Amino acid sequence: MDTKILLEARSATKKFGGLTAVNAVDMQINKGDIFGIIGPNGAGKTTFFNMCTGFYTLDKGNIFLEGQDITNQPSDVIAHKGIARTFQNIKLFKYMTVLDNISIGSHINTKTSIIDAVFHTDTYKKDEEYIKETGMEILHQVGLEKYSDSLAGNLPYGVQRKVEIARALAVKPKILLLDEPAAGMNPIETDSLMSFIKMLNSMGYTIALIEHDMKFVMNSCNRIIVLNFGEKIFEGTPEEVKNSVLVQEAYFGKGIAVSRGLSA
Repeated sequence: MDTKILLEARSATKKFGGLTAVNAVDMQINKGDIFGIIGPNGAGKTTFFNMCTGFYTLDKGNIFLEGQDITNQPSDVIAHKGIARTFQNIKLFKYMTVLDNISIGSHINTKTSIIDAVFHTDTYKKDEEYIKETGMEILHQVGLEKYSDSLAGNLPYGVQRKVEIARALAVKPKILLLDEPAAGMNPIETDSLMSFIKMLNSMGYTIALIEHDMKFVMNSCNRIIVLNFGEKIFEGTPEEVKNSVLVQEAYFGKGIAVSRGLSA
């Protein structure tokens, strides 16, 4: 595996009034990782993602992408630099086709201006052709081409989630951040999504994910950090995380932690 550091946080800190939501968190995600971020509800996981992607500004610390400081840059600039993400709730355009949903993600890489769009210039026509070709290429790449003409809102929930991830790929990301991708899925959908994410990783995509489903995390990630009350309390392999008393106490409390453990 290429051990080049792709995304790094150094002492990343975010406060909301008197509440410290994320406190001096350090993280390194290497190229080729499927990297997990876990922790109890309210641990600061999504806030941390929002800091990495420019949705929240940091009060202290820094975020680096391939060694370049991107701290507190606007989210659209960070997306251009190569960080794409999905959210806890699916945000597809339900009355548009799957191909049109994917195509929206490609607009970040086009040159069309408002004037080009109004007058349908050659630049506009070339960009529209590029967007459609790129969209179909992505759908073929991830095995979703049969849904290209389907309305996104008519698809099963698990397929909608895959389409949302595929749309993020249209940004041509260096790293893909997935916020609770398995939320609301049944076991069959979850297993299918796990295989989908492993397939993307085998194709060269680096992935970081937040997830509450421990089986999903333990069977897909190669490295995991654990947050609790905004602080990083542990980092290691799935096996090390599963056997950590600190992690068990964060989830189950002292006294019963040793007898419970984290299921994989």
